[in-house]
Amino acid sequence: MAGTGPIAQDWEPVVLRKKAPTAAAKKDERAVNAARRSGAEIETLKKSNAGTNKAASSSTTLNTRKLDDENENLTHERVSSELKKNIMQARLDKKLTQAQLAQLINEKPQVIQEYESGKAIPNQQIITKLERVLGTKLRSRK
Repeated sequence: MAGTGPIAQDWEPVVLRKKAPTAAAKKDERAVNAARRSGAEIETLKKSNAGTNKAASSSTTLNTRKLDDENENLTHERVSSELKKNIMQARLDKKLTQAQLAQLINEKPQVIQEYESGKAIPNQQIITKLERVLGTKLRSRK
């Protein structure tokens, strides 16, 4: 290494992977006090509805008032009494149990039980399968 001159060493500390202070650390009371002592500007903002569980606009709008005033009972359409009687009568004419009929249309026995008790929500595909297997028209014309 002749002719390259004296080698100088840098003794400054090197910090690797130092993370920037997080927002929470910046808002820490000690950090704020230190900034005040050093004379730095501190900006404070009051957020509206901060720390509350209220919506930004707590007043009811026209649309929500209409919905609140609505008195219509919203429920799902159920199987009509005429349809459930037709299904039951056609099944008994064919001498089938609910389980056998369900197997013929590839549905669960519970589906047939719900249709015959009137608890089911009408599904046109299932009604069509029932009409095909039972060989009769179950739906009345409107």
